[in-house]
Amino acid sequence: MKRVVVTGLGLITSIGTGYDESWNSLLQGKSGIKIIDHFDTEDLSCKIAGHLISSYDPSNHLETKEIKRNDRFIQYGLAAAKLAVEDSGIQNMNEEEKIEIGVSVGSGIGGLETIYNGSITLNERGSRKISPFFIPSSLVNLLSGQISIKYGFKGPNHSVVTACSAGAHAIGDASRIIRYGDADVMIAGGAEAACCRIGMAGFAAARALSTNFNNNPKSSSRPWDQDRDGFVMGEGAGVVVLEEKEHAIARGAKIYAEIKGYGLSGDAHHITAPAENGDGGLRAMLSAVKDAGINSSDIDYINAHGTSTPLGDIIELKAIGTLLKQKLQNTSISSTKSATGHLLGAAGAIEAIYSILSIVNQTVPPTNNLVCPDKDSLGFDLVPIKSKKRKIKNVLSNSFGFGGTNASLVIGSSD
Repeated sequence: MKRVVVTGLGLITSIGTGYDESWNSLLQGKSGIKIIDHFDTEDLSCKIAGHLISSYDPSNHLETKEIKRNDRFIQYGLAAAKLAVEDSGIQNMNEEEKIEIGVSVGSGIGGLETIYNGSITLNERGSRKISPFFIPSSLVNLLSGQISIKYGFKGPNHSVVTACSAGAHAIGDASRIIRYGDADVMIAGGAEAACCRIGMAGFAAARALSTNFNNNPKSSSRPWDQDRDGFVMGEGAGVVVLEEKEHAIARGAKIYAEIKGYGLSGDAHHITAPAENGDGGLRAMLSAVKDAGINSSDIDYINAHGTSTPLGDIIELKAIGTLLKQKLQNTSISSTKSATGHLLGAAGAIEAIYSILSIVNQTVPPTNNLVCPDKDSLGFDLVPIKSKKRKIKNVLSNSFGFGGTNASLVIGSSD
């Protein structure tokens, strides 16, 4: 079976643009969560998010027409793809080589803000005022399409919509496309821009969001802490360049890490809540570990789904405890959502990149705001507040989504 390595990284997050800035902010314990000031939140129970409106300028990465014609999730994805492609150097490949380069980028909700605004325009101004770009700027698969068109990549053109697992599924699917010989290179990841009025109202109605920290946003996302009260929305994008290992070596590419294993499963339980026994997440983790050809004891760090919800955090920890056969202190665990918020369909992608960087830098990023650990989290090494230097060879990254869709990736050093 062919081996798949990572040769390019691109990040657009609320704590930084580019993987260097974002990673350094993460290690410093910075938070990108702030008060929402770009739309009215008076009637919303949650008034905070890890949004990018005030901290990110798309004109630094995109042409004017790309900004005007596309929803923000596509803008973020195109910007992250640009960073990843340029980091890898594949933009210089010839036309024949580009036939073997594909795209697999997902999103949980896609162009929600564009759909919301389009509906208002239709009702207030009539159908003639709807933009001809309305549909193309809203569809999830148009992000993969736009990346493909921009760079002339003519390999498999794939997109994933699996709620909060989409980014991880997109990377896992892309790795298998390369393993099976259907492409030499894949651009993979996820993007999301649901920090809009309708998005916030929807998740608030589902009672999924934090509401107790509207006056102290940086303290709001606190996985495994006793005072956690729901997740905090985030937005942005994460994109990686995946490449068949021998192909990467032949062109002298920089290799960050290897995608060693991929596992996926379904809960068949509830539309929004995980099964209380954590069976679905556990099976995804076990499948990824098996696919990687390693033992659970070989996992040095787990980048947990860890959304800061009262129910989900502990269910995941119990599943991890079963995975590790209760040998808890050999493996470090943290949730980077404590810094960025929950990026929904982009979460698995940016967290895969953080997992890669933990291997490159031999450092576990911290879990912010973990001041008073939940009694059910005791015994786990959850890396509270400060990052931790340690040997890291293999990382497990978890992403679980509404509808009971689960994905786990095993990422390791490329020996």
